Amino acid sequence: MSGRFSEATMTAAMRDIAATLDVPADDAQLLRLTNNAVFALPRAGIVIRIARTHQLRDRVTKVVQLGRWFAEIDAPTIRLARDVEQPIEVGELVASVWQFVPPHPPALTVEDLGTVLRKFHALGVPPFPLPIWDPVGDARRRLADADGLSKPDRDFLADWCYRLEPEVAALIERGTRTLIHGDAYAGNLLRESSGRTVMCDFDATCVGPWQVDLAAVAVGEARFGGTGGHRSLATAYGFDVTADPSWIVLREARELKMIAAAVPLLATSPSVVAEFANRLRSVGQNDSAARWRPFADLAVPARNRR
Repeated sequence: MSGRFSEATMTAAMRDIAATLDVPADDAQLLRLTNNAVFALPRAGIVIRIARTHQLRDRVTKVVQLGRWFAEIDAPTIRLARDVEQPIEVGELVASVWQFVPPHPPALTVEDLGTVLRKFHALGVPPFPLPIWDPVGDARRRLADADGLSKPDRDFLADWCYRLEPEVAALIERGTRTLIHGDAYAGNLLRESSGRTVMCDFDATCVGPWQVDLAAVAVGEARFGGTGGHRSLATAYGFDVTADPSWIVLREARELKMIAAAVPLLATSPSVVAEFANRLRSVGQNDSAARWRPFADLAVPARNRR
């Protein structure tokens, strides 16, 4: 990202927020530098999440609303920091502040994910507006901002969006709408000192078919390799999403997201360009057995890998 959203800029903003809150920041740890800059301040017992693009400002307001509601209903989620007026603005940037949950063994697994997702989906829909699941719209917004995308690749993705859009709309229309996390994987889980598993990172949280949250692990295993993860998730949750009548649409929607998300990374390295081409080729040839490599392993520092 540009200098306006660089690591140095985010670090300075984090320190300004810490000063405003009158908490120490000398032990600050950068946990993630993707769409958000996420800093843990263990001594202060907080985590600061700063949106790195102006387009994400509305998401910060949304996650703060969700955080307040989660606390009211005792949802299996992390909590906003106490006694902090949110969102917090620092210059042109906006942030949310959360309670810090130190790591606690044992390591979190897809079984934990299945158990907490079942509880999350049972929360119902909050009493304030949330966006409807819109994988095609999200992909189109990525394409609109793409500078390094060739015309053939842009046309392929645009055609894919056009073809998939009515299928997604039909799935939403006939499905049961509930709260969905939107980025459900074990990396977005934390274990509290009590042993309770909670979810974090609600940027993609929306309303839609609950099966969406089960598709990520299944598609990830199919594309990136590995065995047993999807089966373990299905057992813990009590449902095998690959047996759902809408599985093909769910799989395509997830793959579209996994490909479109790389568009801003095309200028970062030849390896990303090659992997992007590999993914497009496998979809174009309907090769569901083709293996993919995580973009995070090709374009960003190890601390940001997912």
